[in-house]
Amino acid sequence: MKSLVSIIMPVKNGLPFLTECIQSILNQTISHWELIAIDDNSTDQTWKELNAFASADSRIIPLKSNGIGILDALNFGVTQATGQIITRMDADDVMEPNKLALMSKACVQGNVVIGLVNYFSEQGIGEGYKNYAAWLNELTVMAANYKDMYKECTVPSSCWMMFRSDFNKCGGFGNRYPEDYDLAFRMRRSGLQIKPVKKVLHQWRDHPTRASRTDRNYADNRFTDLKLAYFNDDRDFKYGLTLIGAGKKGKLIAQRLIDMQVDFNWATNNSKKIGVDIFGKILIDEQTVDKRNQLIIAVAGKEGQILRTKYTSGYFFC
Repeated sequence: MKSLVSIIMPVKNGLPFLTECIQSILNQTISHWELIAIDDNSTDQTWKELNAFASADSRIIPLKSNGIGILDALNFGVTQATGQIITRMDADDVMEPNKLALMSKACVQGNVVIGLVNYFSEQGIGEGYKNYAAWLNELTVMAANYKDMYKECTVPSSCWMMFRSDFNKCGGFGNRYPEDYDLAFRMRRSGLQIKPVKKVLHQWRDHPTRASRTDRNYADNRFTDLKLAYFNDDRDFKYGLTLIGAGKKGKLIAQRLIDMQVDFNWATNNSKKIGVDIFGKILIDEQTVDKRNQLIIAVAGKEGQILRTKYTSGYFFC
């Protein structure tokens, strides 16, 4: 008997993309799925649209969120799911027709299945998003999604799948934003192995009102706080800590480390900042860094690439 796939999909003001999204689910080449669609306090016609689809297909189960925000919706939705396999969908995206078939076929206990993704937009896709998708897909093809986790989220939010027992093992959707990044860290911590499907299975839609652009839960500082929380849990306290980089990101990390009462040295390759006191820390020359220390490297661009070659064991936050 084939395992039922539960698709957990939060929706907030899902129009005008909701119909195309659900139609892509209805077009799947397998039929053993259920769509748990949770209306997150929408003020448009989302609830009416969901119920219209549900009236036509009993596999679509519309629910009203018992809280506010994506996390509340996700966590409530999964309690109502009955499938042995869990995956997530965003209501503005599109599934390729064979997505659920290929991912569920690859799904085994102890693994998280990850597929390739593509960005699209009516307004066109910028180089930043193109580069991110290409980098993410390269990691997936190599089953190396736990590499460079401190740089960006390395697991696509709506293109993973796992057995419910493994999902529960790593703590489900959790209680911390950004929730997809947090889940990726917990996948690694739980020892789930990466099982790649080396085909583009998910179409990420970029548009001006998508949550990652407008919701304060996805602000840069939230990502930095999450990274530092996991870094502080992962690090080996036998070694000292050095932060390299005194730009905007470096200053934010320094402030957070000070707030966390974490002792660290602060280094820069900017000659104008060497010896300068920032936040009560005297910046040192990057050339004098003790390579035995654990390193947080917050330098982007070409300089960051040079440091990546030089400090191969560093944790890159850019």
